[in-house]
Amino acid sequence: MITLRIEHPISDFALWKTAFDRDPADRKGSGVIRYAISQPVDDPRYVLIDLDFESVAEAEGLLATMHRVWASGAAAPALAGEPRTRLLQSMEVTQL
Repeated sequence: MITLRIEHPISDFALWKTAFDRDPADRKGSGVIRYAISQPVDDPRYVLIDLDFESVAEAEGLLATMHRVWASGAAAPALAGEPRTRLLQSMEVTQL
């Protein structure tokens, strides 16, 4: 499994979540099979999103789309800084 991790500062979580829920990048159509949204316990103005894919190509495709979304103030109204991204490959997943 490949994970696209996106991290960025935000101005307001509710506003950011409304824009995220509008899904301008068509997550499902782009190959996302699962996602998780997290925030640091001590920073409500920062968000981390993990988007899981079957392939690197799908993750890279969504990332290219996200660069266009982030360039649009209307599509990313609560973005308060430059997003940081990484492509991760799961090496081991264990549930205890």
